[in-house]
Parts: sequence; C-alpha cells; structure tokens
Amino acid sequence: MAAEPVPIRPAATILLLRDEPEFQVLMVKRHHQIDFASGALVFPGGKTHAGDHDPAWADHAIGWAAEAPDQQALRVAAVREVYEEAGILIARDGLGESFPGDERAHDARDAIARDERAFIDLVRELDVSIDLTALVVFARWITPPLTPKRFDTWFYAARADSEQLAICDGWETVDAEWIAPAEALRLAEAGERKVIFPTRMNLQLLAESKSAAEAMERAAARKLVTVEPKITKRPGGSVLVIPPDAGYGAVEEPMATLGI
Repeated sequence: MAAEPVPIRPAATILLLRDEPEFQVLMVKRHHQIDFASGALVFPGGKTHAGDHDPAWADHAIGWAAEAPDQQALRVAAVREVYEEAGILIARDGLGESFPGDERAHDARDAIARDERAFIDLVRELDVSIDLTALVVFARWITPPLTPKRFDTWFYAARADSEQLAICDGWETVDAEWIAPAEALRLAEAGERKVIFPTRMNLQLLAESKSAAEAMERAAARKLVTVEPKITKRPGGSVLVIPPDAGYGAVEEPMATLGI
C-alpha cells in the first residue's frame, strides 16, 4: 500500500532587517527539542494559525484590503511569529508611529504562543494596527517530498524601524540575535552554527545587498519563482536542485550534506 502523501502546510517567515551598527538580519536559534530544524539558526517563522484568517483583522491590520485572502493570513502569521519568537511587534499606533513595545506586549507573549490567547485580542488591547505593508515578498520555498513534514513557506523582508530589543521566547527559541548575513554564512561554513539549506540560500541572496533598503528594493523587483527542490542523481551521488531562475544561480546541493 502506498504511503499517504505528507500534507503541505502554509507557513510564513520574516527577514527583519536593520542597518545599525551594520546591515544585519534578525535570526533566532531553534530549541533543540523542537522537531523541525532543532538547534538551527533560522529566521523567525512558523505555520499559519486559524486566528490569522480572522476577518476582524480588516480593522486591525494596515494594508489588509490590498492583499488576497491567502496573503492576508500569511502576512499576519509572519508578524505574529516574529512577535512570539523575538518580542518585536510590527505595528503602528493611531498617529502612524511605530509601536516600540511595552509591558503588556511582553507579558502576553507566552499565552499567545501557546494559543491560550488570540493575537488579535492583544492588538486590540494595545490599540495599534499591525502593518502588513511593511512586508515585501522575498522568496517562496516548498519542502521537498522526502521530508517527514512539508511546508509551503513564504519569506518576507521587513525593515526594523523601532528601538525594540529582540528577546527569545525560551520555548521554541533559545537565542535571538542581529547578525550580518555574511557572518551567519561564515559561522555555518565553519561549523559553528547549524543553518539549514533554505535558510543558507536566502542568507546568500540577502548578502548580495549592502543595506536594508537595497535588500527590500531587490526583493520587490525580483520575479517570484517558487522553489521546490528536486532530487537528481549525479555520478558522485544524489543532489538537490533548485530552479536556476529563482535568483540563487545554479545550485546543486549534495544530499550527503543535508543529513537526510
């Protein structure tokens, strides 16, 4: 009997960027007990939740009406995930000012991360609107069929414009840090950090820019090509191949390096 196909779950990841003290991206280290990418240095993100689809977001999300329903939920998920995992809320108050964070937002993180409280309820209490217009599509990756869990992950880039500190949640993530893309790649190459294949590819793409503004502009101008790595046999062994027109160049990743 053929095995049941693994369901593909929609997910969202955010590359939060800043230029001081240098061009950096916010990354978090996954808890070693998490069953997906445990111990890895990743961008904040995760699968969408039912509350991300709540039509009530129309009154609490800047740019809601401009997005298709699937993008509405994905962008809410991206904002929610960076809040849950790093404590940064991409939102604006009634005057259009960036929300700097406060004790109410800090204290609600655990309850929201554990689905004990709705994210939209916190946004209402804070009297702010999450800013979906701050997000620019950076990439889209679909996990290949050989993995036990599959995700259709949209990567978004956003520019950090507040003085909020990134603080890990201690549950799904055990560290949060701002790091230059090239430095994250160096640490991965040296074996000092675990960086999974999609994260590494997007770090390489990000490292082609010199500033947050340039990275955002490049992302907005780039044609979106969905990346679903394919397994191809070569004389030296099997490799993962991604579309050559996706912006990463010609990539063939040896399966042996993936630990799959």
